Amino acid sequence: MAVAAFAAGLLDTLAGGGGLITVPALLLAGVPPVQALGTNKLQGSFGTLTATVAVIRRHGVAWRDVRGPMLVAFAGSAVGSVVILFVDPAALEIVIPVVLVAIAAYFLLVRDAHLPPPRARMSKRTYVSTVVPAIGAYDGAFGPGTGSLFALGGVALRGFDLRRSTALAKTLNFATNLAALIVFVIAGKVVWIVGGVMALGQLCGAWIGSRLLLRVNPLVLRVLIVVVSVAMLVRFLLA
Repeated sequence: MAVAAFAAGLLDTLAGGGGLITVPALLLAGVPPVQALGTNKLQGSFGTLTATVAVIRRHGVAWRDVRGPMLVAFAGSAVGSVVILFVDPAALEIVIPVVLVAIAAYFLLVRDAHLPPPRARMSKRTYVSTVVPAIGAYDGAFGPGTGSLFALGGVALRGFDLRRSTALAKTLNFATNLAALIVFVIAGKVVWIVGGVMALGQLCGAWIGSRLLLRVNPLVLRVLIVVVSVAMLVRFLLA
C-alpha cells in the first residue's frame, strides 16, 4: 500500500490522477467503498499538502492569490463529501467517464492545449465562484481526475500556462482533500492504520514530484494528463 501511495503521490503532483492507483488498491485490499474513499483522502491530503508547501516556497504560486480559491474549493468539497454519504457512489459511474473523455480529448486533439489562450475566457471572480466549487464538490464526492480538471480549467478558462495552472491545482486539490477528510473522519469512514502507512508513501512521492513540477516541460505534462485520463477511463469501463 505504501508503494502504491508513493507512485500515486508522484503522479498526482505532476499531472493529477493519483486516485487511479490508490482507490483500486484500497478496494483490492478489501476496504469497503466509502471507507476506501475516506482513507484515500487521508493519504492524499499528505501528498497535496507537501506539493502545496513546495510550490509556494519555490514561488510557483503566491499565498495571497490562492487562499480565497482554496476556501471556496474547501467548501465545495465539504458539500460533496456530505452528499456522497447519502448517495450511492455508483451514480458517479455515469459522470466520471464523460469527464475523463473530455479531459483526454481536449489535451489530445486541441493542438495548443498546453498553451494559454490570448486572453482569459472567464474572470477570476466568476471562475472562483462557479468552476472551483463545482470541481471541489466532485472531489469531495469521489475525486479521480480532480487535479487534471483544475489544471484544465486554469489553462482553458483563466489563461494560465499549463505549468502554472498545474501548480495552482495542487493548492486547490489540497483544500478539497482536507475538507473531504474532515467529513469522512467525523463520519467514521477512515481506516487509520492503512491510511497512515499510505501517507508515508504519499509524502515521499509528492516531495519528489514537487521538485520536478516547476522544471518539467509543459508538453510532458500534457502527455501525462492524456495518459492518466485515458488510463482512468479504461479502469472505470472495466470495473
